[in-house]
Amino acid sequence: MADKTVRVLLVDDHQVVRRGLRTFLEIQDDIEVVGEASDGAEGVARAEELLPDVVLMDIKMPGTDGIEALRKLRELDNPARVLIVTSFTEQRTVVPALRAGASGYVYKDVDPEALAGAIRSVHAGHVLLQSEVAGALLAQDDPSGGHGRGTSLTEREREVLVLIADGRSNREIARALVLSEKTVKTHVSNILMKLDLSDRTQAALWAVRHGITG
Repeated sequence: MADKTVRVLLVDDHQVVRRGLRTFLEIQDDIEVVGEASDGAEGVARAEELLPDVVLMDIKMPGTDGIEALRKLRELDNPARVLIVTSFTEQRTVVPALRAGASGYVYKDVDPEALAGAIRSVHAGHVLLQSEVAGALLAQDDPSGGHGRGTSLTEREREVLVLIADGRSNREIARALVLSEKTVKTHVSNILMKLDLSDRTQAALWAVRHGITG
């Protein structure tokens, strides 16, 4: 049994998909499905009510879609990590979701064990990006934009940024640098502020674009 159970909310307009996800996830010792929602608006409401650790979010739903729901969760400062579960492979569909604050994505035909691993990974603070989507995100950015801002980072902040780009969680960064998690969170906040970025995904991509990697 894991030390901490990952609390998951399922948001998908297809009941059969939700049922399938729940059936598999409920046999995992360290994952608990705490609720379901059939569209983005209900998903936001349930996330605010239940405060899950991870939200499995479909993109295409009637009414409020997954991308709009993501934006609303970020506006509400909801702490849940959002993992997109989609049948759409086009970058034009996935990239906006990542920009809206998703921690990664998997396809609906994903191997069940891989899905459980993805949930654990985003809960730990990792960002799940396939290479072609990471490339698309980088290509959409101005290659020269923000480079000068990197000079304002302290040496410690650059060390933290390298580990963010490596997909490390705050806990892992704290262990690697022999710091408290609270101190790491402060460094991450300072990095985002100085680089004018909104989340860890953007910070990781900024680091890769500017060669600040381990």
